[in-house]
Amino acid sequence: MKTLLLSLIAALLPACSFARYTLGVRDSLMIGHSFHNHPAFGPAGGMHGATYTCDVEFGCEELHPETNWVLDIGQALEILADVLKQYNMQNLDEVFPNGELTTTEFMARQIHADICQRLQEAVAAMAGCDENLFQGDICVKLWESHKAWASYAAPVVGATAEEESGK
Repeated sequence: MKTLLLSLIAALLPACSFARYTLGVRDSLMIGHSFHNHPAFGPAGGMHGATYTCDVEFGCEELHPETNWVLDIGQALEILADVLKQYNMQNLDEVFPNGELTTTEFMARQIHADICQRLQEAVAAMAGCDENLFQGDICVKLWESHKAWASYAAPVVGATAEEESGK
């Protein structure tokens, strides 16, 4: 019964809410890209620009045992800024030169992967000082406008010292 109730609650929660505790941060970026004149995209198939608002939500079941937080807000903001700077004011056709269709969905997934990598690097830099830096899920939501967005949500991959050391 408890499992059924939890499944029902999870189904009713918004797409980016996986856990009881969440921390959200926001930043923005401006990009240029094309869809390589793919006919499915109509006029947007050619080169055009976009300004995204990027929301990232970190979610976990338990607060950090020492600090009672999901993740340090300053660190979350720094990680997001660091990830977005590699795309900000760039032509994504050059950043992804193999003909990738850099849709909003694609970029949400890419930003998620980049955030996971930065968290993994942070754990490695701390040489295991904090094995619980962040364990949970991340949802990246990219807003194209106040009316349209895409998101990608998945568990963090490789962001604990235990995973880093191969234990």
